[in-house]
Amino acid sequence: MGMTWRAAMVSLLLFGLFVGVWHLATMGSGPAVTMDPEYAKLVGATASQGKSAMPGPAEVGLKIWQHLKDPFYDRGSNDKGLGIQLAYSIARVMTGYLIAVAVAIPIGFLIGMSPLMNRSLDPFIQVLKPISPLAWMPLALYTIKDSSLSSIFVIFICSLWPMLINTAFGVASVRKEWLNVARTLEVGPFRRAFTIILPAAAPTILTGMRISIGIAWLVIVAAEMLVGGTGIGYFVWNEWNNLSITNVITAILVIGVVGMVLDQVLARATRLVTFPE
Repeated sequence: MGMTWRAAMVSLLLFGLFVGVWHLATMGSGPAVTMDPEYAKLVGATASQGKSAMPGPAEVGLKIWQHLKDPFYDRGSNDKGLGIQLAYSIARVMTGYLIAVAVAIPIGFLIGMSPLMNRSLDPFIQVLKPISPLAWMPLALYTIKDSSLSSIFVIFICSLWPMLINTAFGVASVRKEWLNVARTLEVGPFRRAFTIILPAAAPTILTGMRISIGIAWLVIVAAEMLVGGTGIGYFVWNEWNNLSITNVITAILVIGVVGMVLDQVLARATRLVTFPE
């Protein structure tokens, strides 16, 4: 049996153990909670009846199935399907992230190839990099005056630094012998950047992109909680205000799965560049 299958079996075993502990922890009596009328009808309870303040895996599984059956319903500004909320969040993340890619990689190349620009820009990077992305939100809302565009700006800011720093590091780490040979052959700077530096620095650049997408997905949830309107972060906050803990747990699981998918896409790209088939 290969390592992949053994790892999958251990993962399934751990998942089963987690679900079992979760079920045992929530099967006891607890304070009654108000339930969604439609959900109460499905589980055979009244709207004011509940076994425990914390839902068990069966309740969460049923709620996930409800969302999967109709993920794109739209019943007003405060009642949209989980698929619609996810679509808004992913669109904002990808827009801000791609803008950051377009800015960070060229500047990273410039910093990595030019010691002068490295020293000149380093003070600005060191001052701006530690600022929490959410600290930019009030300023973005004041200047842009649009909550969705402000969220995209915050995603751009948080995605920028890991890509820029990793790109600069990867470019600066390219073996000097290769660059000296290129200069000897009178290869121009642009051709040298695309034919020698970019392939050599690609694994480091993609690692920065992978770090950035994880941070961006973390930040969008918090940003949408602040600005409201639409998105998976707003969905979590709205369901908490409605005291629907089952929906909150469902959203948390969905956030984790989407984050894993985004990370694995870039992890696969990194492996293909590092170990081409």
